[in-house]
Amino acid sequence: QVQFVESGGGLVQPGGSLRLSCAASGSIASIYTMGWYRQAPGKQRELVASISTGRITHYIDSVKGRFTISRDNAKNTVYLEMNSLKPEDTAVYDCNRNPPWYDDWGQGTQVTVSS
Repeated sequence: QVQFVESGGGLVQPGGSLRLSCAASGSIASIYTMGWYRQAPGKQRELVASISTGRITHYIDSVKGRFTISRDNAKNTVYLEMNSLKPEDTAVYDCNRNPPWYDDWGQGTQVTVSS
């Protein structure tokens, strides 16, 4: 069973950038689609971006042109480059399969965008 550990979050000013990393405990090469999710307090978790084994990507409209998802199967790692950050991007970011197989999520990494 593959587990995922997120890192790279922090406090940034509006317009700033962060790179999030998702390190898997095992191979992700056979996982067809990986995704980055986020959840703000009082809100449901939402899929922000996804990437397939063929490097086909999908983004929600609010992050298009600002976020870039990528995967390195050799390193068993998925990344999320976040640019031009906005306060509404503030959330805990998690990575997982898309769709997830289980309801067990990691601790995630906190992204706070504030002046």
